[in-house]
Amino acid sequence: MGHKVHPYGFRLGVIYPWKSNWYAKRDYAEHLHEDIWIRKHIRSRLTRAGISSIDIERKGDQIWVFIRTARPGIVIGRKGAEVDRLRKDIERYTKKRVDVKVEDMNQASSEVRPETDAALLAQGVAEQLVGRVAFRRAMRRAVQTAMRSGALGVRVATAGRLGGTEMGRKEWYREGRVPLHTLRAKVDFGTAEARTTMGAIGVKVWVYHGDEVPYREQETERARARATARARGGLGARPAPRADVPAEPASIEAPPAPAPAESEAPPATDEAPVEVPAAVEAPAAAETEGGEA
Repeated sequence: MGHKVHPYGFRLGVIYPWKSNWYAKRDYAEHLHEDIWIRKHIRSRLTRAGISSIDIERKGDQIWVFIRTARPGIVIGRKGAEVDRLRKDIERYTKKRVDVKVEDMNQASSEVRPETDAALLAQGVAEQLVGRVAFRRAMRRAVQTAMRSGALGVRVATAGRLGGTEMGRKEWYREGRVPLHTLRAKVDFGTAEARTTMGAIGVKVWVYHGDEVPYREQETERARARATARARGGLGARPAPRADVPAEPASIEAPPAPAPAESEAPPATDEAPVEVPAAVEAPAAAETEGGEA
């Protein structure tokens, strides 16, 4: 039988970043167990807060916890009392400084809306199953809500004693397309568990948001766009010289001219030759005659 790989882990480092951003060589196991405890503690304490994801960053003895939620008021509490209590619990467990930051998914700057978030859709289906809503109606309602909100494809699967039957089974409902084998496909995945009187029912949700260019292809496309712009004289190309502006002289100095050779005649000049008067030359001639005599 085939097994489905986790869509987020399958695309990790390709289009999705890590949810725990830190590096440790000696304390790796300790940090890993702390991250697991932090996520479990937050989700168990804030079960009705509509938490989508919890990201953790570390630097030295400082820990930052980022909580993405559709109900920030429940996480923050009255005058910030709940988030302060949560921060103190984490500091008491880790013995480190902790800063908790809450991100509202209802803002316009949010990449994914609550109506198309896989984790929140799975939680919604689980809550309906606990409230004795028919599982087919709950699945269809979640899929239609996500498709109306802009999702390109949604798949919901439930497994367990559906409808109170004695034998457990699995059923799923899908609309649109959900390409699980395409790495550039931005597929969101979320799970939830419904604790009913008939037993536990698992819920899985896949939401397809479209294709996203991977990191390496983004750099390649950017370099290709720059080369095309230079070839067409666009962005990044050297501007052509204007006709009404004279060209600037070259800043490179010309090499010095070589010294003239001895056999060569001196360069001609425009100055007139200096004439020597006869009175000055006569004594020199007389001295020459006297010396010969």
